[in-house]
Amino acid sequence: MSEPHAELIDGVRCFAPELARSRNDYPPEGFARLFAAEAGNFWFRARNRILLGLFRKFVRTERAQVLEIGCGTGFVLHGLSQAFPQWTLTGAEGSLEGLRFARQRLAGLEFIQLDARTLPFESAFDAIGAFDVIEHITEDEQVLASAFRALRPGGHLFVSVPQHPSLWSANDDHAHHKRRYRRHELDDKVTAAGFRVVRSTSFVTTLFPAMALSRRRQRHDLKALTQDEALELSTRELTLPKPLDLAFDLAMRLDGALIAAGLSLPFGGSRVVVAQKPAL
Repeated sequence: MSEPHAELIDGVRCFAPELARSRNDYPPEGFARLFAAEAGNFWFRARNRILLGLFRKFVRTERAQVLEIGCGTGFVLHGLSQAFPQWTLTGAEGSLEGLRFARQRLAGLEFIQLDARTLPFESAFDAIGAFDVIEHITEDEQVLASAFRALRPGGHLFVSVPQHPSLWSANDDHAHHKRRYRRHELDDKVTAAGFRVVRSTSFVTTLFPAMALSRRRQRHDLKALTQDEALELSTRELTLPKPLDLAFDLAMRLDGALIAAGLSLPFGGSRVVVAQKPAL
């Protein structure tokens, strides 16, 4: 099947150029904040460690073709490129602003712009990832169905999302999240798209009591916050004092060790699901 036409903008193949010009599911200035904060923030480092362990366990193809939907500034792709240099990685974003940062971080990778709801591929990848992406998209089921078509038979989908609506915060507001997922909601949607769930676990479990307390305190103030105040509160979550960041990183290593040992953690601020497209 021939590939749909792509328009070249700023050196990037754009399969949904109208979307690139009218993004509203993530604030453009958020990419600069992420690019500056990710490596120094415990949560991003811990999520990468967990994801790399899951990729190592489930992707057995030596020279895998891997697509990341909503790759943002390329932080996960950077981890994958270091852990699996033999893989062919492609980063995809709806926003050209995010890709500008991703291309700085990973000059040698292919990056494309597209609409995650209508991926322009069929049976093209051994693995597809979407990491804290589909909560930004109203039609999340369409994204999952599109990923199903783009995967080869036997290929794996990796998805992480924020969990528990009760943890809604200023960061969710500022990031334009449409939802935080209930415990079984993501599993059900992935299964409805045709996948077989092979791994589903919460994370941010060790820190969950502290996170829940912090979000409960925030919830009383959210409606009274101005946009600038919400941005400042969201930024503080990304830029913790170094001793606190290191302490939280240590706690998250316990989550990672339990997940690596095969345990599925029953609650936590986030959830990650690995699902397989049935083989022919």
